[in-house]
This record gives sequence, C-alpha cells and structure tokens, in this order.
Amino acid sequence: MPTTHPFRARVAALVAAGGLLVTSGLFGLAPEQGAASSHREAPLISGQPQYDNTDVYAFVSPDKPDTTTLVANFIPFEDPAGGPNFYKFARDARYDFNVDNNGDAQPDLIYRFEFNDFLKNGNTFLYNTGPVTSLDDPDLNFTQTYDLTLIRQTDGKVTGTSKLADNAPVAPSNVGKASMPNYSVLRQQAIKPLGNGRTAFAGQADDSFFIDLQIFNLLFGGNLKEVGDDTVSGYNVNTLAVQVPTKDLATTQDPVIGVYSTVQRQTASGDYTQVSRLGASLVNEVVIPRGKKDTFNASNPWADAQFAQFVTNPEVPRLIEQLYKIPAPATPRKDLVQAFLTGVPGLNQPKNVRPAELLRLNTSIKPTPNPDRLAVLNGDNQGFPNGRRLTDDVTDIILQVAEGELLGSKNDLGDAVNANDLPFEKAFPYVAQPRSGTDARGRTPAKASGKPARTGPDGKPMSFLNAGASERIGDEDGGSALAGALPAAALAGGAVFMLTGGLLWWRRRRPATGRLEV
Repeated sequence: MPTTHPFRARVAALVAAGGLLVTSGLFGLAPEQGAASSHREAPLISGQPQYDNTDVYAFVSPDKPDTTTLVANFIPFEDPAGGPNFYKFARDARYDFNVDNNGDAQPDLIYRFEFNDFLKNGNTFLYNTGPVTSLDDPDLNFTQTYDLTLIRQTDGKVTGTSKLADNAPVAPSNVGKASMPNYSVLRQQAIKPLGNGRTAFAGQADDSFFIDLQIFNLLFGGNLKEVGDDTVSGYNVNTLAVQVPTKDLATTQDPVIGVYSTVQRQTASGDYTQVSRLGASLVNEVVIPRGKKDTFNASNPWADAQFAQFVTNPEVPRLIEQLYKIPAPATPRKDLVQAFLTGVPGLNQPKNVRPAELLRLNTSIKPTPNPDRLAVLNGDNQGFPNGRRLTDDVTDIILQVAEGELLGSKNDLGDAVNANDLPFEKAFPYVAQPRSGTDARGRTPAKASGKPARTGPDGKPMSFLNAGASERIGDEDGGSALAGALPAAALAGGAVFMLTGGLLWWRRRRPATGRLEV
C-alpha cells in the first residue's frame, strides 16, 4: 500500500478542514425562513423580496374623513441593521394600487409607482458618507425617486393616463442614529402633496403587521400555549401610500370600492409580468394551498372562481378540528364567501358584484374615534373585513371567522398579540416610523435595559477600541492557544486562506518538473 508523505498529509488535512469550515460557514449564513400576513406567502415570491407585497390596507382617513388612504407594504423581514446594501424598491417593477369601483373585479383606477436609482459616489461602500439631515443632503450617497401615474380603465382597457408625481423623493432606510440623527425630518420631507387633495409617500416604515408566527408551527405549537410573542416585532418594510379624495375613488352610484395591490416585474424581453398580488390579509397565506399560490399571485381577480373551492371548504378549520377537537363548521362556507369574495350584504358588498378576492371598503362609513381591534365582530363596522385599518387585529378576526363567528358559533380564538409593537402615527402615511439600525433586533442598549455595560478581558467597558481584544491562553510550550478561542466565523476566514493563499503558496514551492520539494 503506498505511503503518503507527511507534508502532503498535513496539507490535505488542512485543506479538508478548511473546506469543512467554509461549507459550515456558508450554511450558517443561510437566511431564516418566515411567514406572516402575506410575508413570503408563495414559493416563487419568497425568493424575490423586493417584489413581495406583505400587507394591504384601505380605510377612510381618520383625520381627513373626506379622503381614503391606501397603504401597501413590501420586502418582508427587513433587519434594521442590514447594510451596507439597505432596502430599496426595485427599479424593474411596477407597483400598483388597483381600485374596482363597480364590482366587476376589474381595476377601474390604477395608481402606479415606478422607481429610479441614483448613486453619488461609487468608490465607497457607504450608504451615506456622513450624517444625513435632509433628503437632498450630499452625504446621502444612495437615493431613489419615483414617478406616480394614474391609469383609468374601462372593462380592462386603458382610457386615459395622468402623471401625478415626477421624480418624487423616497425616504431612505433608517441606517442608525449616527447616520440619521433626526429621521422624522426625512420622513416628513418624503410626504409628497400631489394637488387636488392627493398625497403620496414611499419609504421605509416599521412593519405594520402584528402576529405570533407560531400559527405556522402546527397552529401555535400543537397545544395552543405558544401564543403572545409578536414575532414580526423589530422588523421594517418598505411602504407605499396614497391619500385620495373619496369622490375620486367611488362612484356616485355605489360607495363600495374593491382594492388590491400587484407587482409586475420586467422580463428580459422588456415586457412586464405580474409576480405578486394581495387584497385581504392571510388569503394567499392560509386559504390558497401551496400548489396554487404562485398561480394566485399571477392571476387577475376576474378569474377567481378557480379558487372558490378553497374558500368554501377551507383548510384551517379542519386543522383545528384535527389538533384540538374543536368541530369545524359545516361546508360549503357561504359566510366565508361573503367575507373574502363578495363583501357582506348591507356592509361592503357592491351592488353588482362579481365574486373575487378583494379588500372591499364602504367609503360612506365614517371613522370611529375609538377603533375596536376586532372591528366588525365587535360592532365597529369601519374596520376589517370592511377595508382594513392599521390597528385591525386581522389574525384574531380571521381565526374567529374561520371557526364560525359569523354563523353564530361564538369563540375567542386568537394569538394574544393585540397591537403593533410601535404606535401608529396620527396623520398620513399613518404607518410607524422605521426602527433604526441602532435599535437592531437582539440589541439591548445598556442604558435602556438598566444593565451594566459589557466589559472586555481587561475589565474595561467594551467599546470599538477594545471590542476586538481576546484573552490569550498559553499552551504547554508557552505559546498562544488563541486559535482555540476563536469563533467559527474567524476559523472559516482562515479556511478561505487555506483554500486560496495557502494553496497558491504550495504551488509556488513546486519545481518546474512537477515534483514536490521537501
């Protein structure tokens, strides 16, 4: 049996170890999976977060009741500290608010956002090169603007277009307090008056949705005890919002409008194809089965009859019965058809309705000064499923409706997360301001927590100047055993050296004949 030279054996072992570390490091960096209202709701869109619509809201503006506000959020699970490439809208996409005002399940009005990118200095890795105090600050290295176009249609055919905004500014990602010491100023500057009572906004915001995502862990852990943790807390999204005089949206014949959002992505041929669609909360998430989710995202509400069976015979009640022995309501579920497809008669059903999954809002119902989180279920008809306000607890509402609340089967199902982690604002765009990178998830500043500051090996308070220090532990020969205390990421870096520089060094030692000199 041939023998292996000791040097070769050592090199082979190091390369093997390096490869293992690199592989482990790459797998360790894989993103965590997640799901929420319509966060990562379908296989294809879960890999395209820039085009992923997470939530849609439609409500009569509480401080301007002669207007209606439409809000759509995109890019789920934005970690506030996720630089240096922070979060932007895609410039090869069309982000649309679609409004049906005659019940035929086709958009009569489309508010379309399209984006442009601008980079001041390509020779730095920084998103901003100094503290940013305004949207036109030269220290804001990367910026976006948008064009907003109103498209009018009749029976699916365009009858007119008008430009509402041209190169309007987008509020940037909230990098941190050193970079953006007064983010509220930037937010305010990004609110764009459009004339004729219209206003628009595009920029980052705190994720408006609140939910315990253990609902996807066998419906709260299989024992109903894993509730009460807002697992979307601390994440941001990118928000689009328009506020429009209600008379511009609804017709004089019917105050009910149907709203949904779509995203179209440009293909290599230059055409656009729809990749995301969202109306009412949680429909594509928990009503549409996995094998139909991508189809739903690419479909038009006019053809929603193809999904009706999943509404009339929903999966969630069957799962609850299987896990918790709570009897599922009898099918077919006509109550869910009203909640999700037609609107409720006398509340938000259009006069001439074609069943379709839309967020239907009766714009004639004025805002209540004290919104109830359970909305219609508790007698507050201004909320979900009559449109959707930011404060509506759609998770609890949908769970209770799924178990027959509208059929007289009273229940109190819920996830024990009853409000957003941050307060919403009182004026347009109403969404909470985004968390900054300074307030990143998992970070608990010493002053805020009351805990003593972390200390380094020398006992001194931890700071940037000493945070890289590591205690050296002497080995038997009086040398350093530092490698034994290094984190895996550092070892993985060493492994990269072994696979690159180390191998190059080995090759340089090989003579021209190809023999290995030892």
